[in-house]
Amino acid sequence: MAPLLLNTDKARLPGKKGPVMTTISFDNAFGIHDDALRLRSQRSEVLANNLANADTPGYKARDIDFQAALQQAQGQQEGLAMTASDSGHMTGEGGGGGNPELMYRNPIQPSIDGNTVDTQTEMSKYMRNSMEFQSSFQFLNSSIKGLKDALAGQ
Repeated sequence: MAPLLLNTDKARLPGKKGPVMTTISFDNAFGIHDDALRLRSQRSEVLANNLANADTPGYKARDIDFQAALQQAQGQQEGLAMTASDSGHMTGEGGGGGNPELMYRNPIQPSIDGNTVDTQTEMSKYMRNSMEFQSSFQFLNSSIKGLKDALAGQ
């Protein structure tokens, strides 16, 4: 994300007059919460899909390893992306972390028809994911409000 210029009167250099423009990086301001929101949204879709297919014979429950996906997204954000050694290779840039790897969940007790969805487990994971999404959203909302206040000089 492009940095934002902020007018700060208190950040004048000695002997200089007038306001000094400094930059605020959105990556630094928001931390991991923008990546967390994106990943939690994707995980919500996967968990909802599991719940929707709870009665589908042979359906295998899937999930995202949230911690690994977040570390991968943060690694790409910090410049640990792939490099191409040949002009025909893909660079791996863009996409903001891409899609996390979907994994199959190991069932506690699979049903006779081969379905591995445990409705109670899925609902529990969905609700926890929703609460964590909400907390990241509230943090981002307060960060944006703080940036708006700083820009307005309050």
